Amino acid sequence: MELTDDPAEIARDVAAVGRVSTVPALLKIVCQHTGMRFAAVARVTDGTWTACAVQDDIAFGLPVGGQLEVNTTLCVEARAARKPIAFDHASTDPVFAAHHTPRIYGIESYVSVPIVLPDGTYFGNLCAIDPAPNVVSDARTLDMFKLFAEVIAAQLHLEDSQKASSEALACERETSQLREQFIAVLGHDLRNPVSAVAGAGELLLRRGGDPDLLRIGERLRRTARRMSGLIDDVLDLARTRLGNGIGLDRERIDDVSQAWCDVVDELVQAHPDRDIRLKLMDVGCRVNGDRGRLQQLLSNLLGNALAHGSPDEPIVVSAHTEGGDVVLWVANGGAVIPADTLEKIFQPYWRPATSRPGGGLGLGLYICREIVRAHGGSIQARSSAEEGTVFEVRLPVVAG
Repeated sequence: MELTDDPAEIARDVAAVGRVSTVPALLKIVCQHTGMRFAAVARVTDGTWTACAVQDDIAFGLPVGGQLEVNTTLCVEARAARKPIAFDHASTDPVFAAHHTPRIYGIESYVSVPIVLPDGTYFGNLCAIDPAPNVVSDARTLDMFKLFAEVIAAQLHLEDSQKASSEALACERETSQLREQFIAVLGHDLRNPVSAVAGAGELLLRRGGDPDLLRIGERLRRTARRMSGLIDDVLDLARTRLGNGIGLDRERIDDVSQAWCDVVDELVQAHPDRDIRLKLMDVGCRVNGDRGRLQQLLSNLLGNALAHGSPDEPIVVSAHTEGGDVVLWVANGGAVIPADTLEKIFQPYWRPATSRPGGGLGLGLYICREIVRAHGGSIQARSSAEEGTVFEVRLPVVAG
């Protein structure tokens, strides 16, 4: 990653160095240890040299945020080589006696060490200058500059990480508020018009007489039920994503089979053209759970079977006890579901490519999984040509 010469980015980086509280102390130590009377942390690119922090005891006149022509500095050469540059006495130095930088700025001693961030980004240089000669090219002094440059780089990285974390936290708080508002709108504001639609449908059905009015009334009632179901599904999704999980109104259910029989009876009446078979074996055990949620679980599984199973083959609902569990099966015939698809069916909003338009939001099986989890159970799906597609739910029973 390379820094750019964008003024906004430069201002951001200058401010970041300004927030690193150790930088002023490091610049003072540099000056005290070396005798240099000007030290700076500079942000350096191929096109700009910008002072981010300054210790100026010679009235050099370069403020924080001030810039030098980058090609007049030696920092650009240190950047290109990614190595320190230092000399003690420019006038007598065989390399820098004729160099333009000492001549332009009237300096005799100079040291510049690269500041490279942990991700490899070249940030700039820790540098010091003085019009008088000073010993700065020895290994001990250069090691001190390198260490300070590493400290500054680490602090800048930490500053950037903390800023990103703060922004992420603020974004999450805003998202959480939006979720709460979303739930409030779904739970209250949208239910009012749905109730109005349902009421209009019931009114038309009670009037009777005109076949057209009866047909419209029945359509309004079905539409209201479907809209109410979609609202409930999205509310359940929102609650689980907020970390609260599916809410349960727990009670001791002495015979869960009766609760599931009621669900099957309703769907048999609603789909008289489908073959729905019920096989409830020894389920005379107690379950600690939410009756309504357990009925919603079976209703969703049956709805899935009705939507995706073969209409010419039976749907079988069976339940029995096995060890310490109540085991519920919903099986349907039809095309075998590929293994890679089985891995996705419990994901929210996921629907197979063969789904018909308007078939729902793809939340039914996801909500089934969350209901089972809330009850401390497990759910899995399998599909083969021999036994069709089977959803198996296991729920723990209450001892005694």
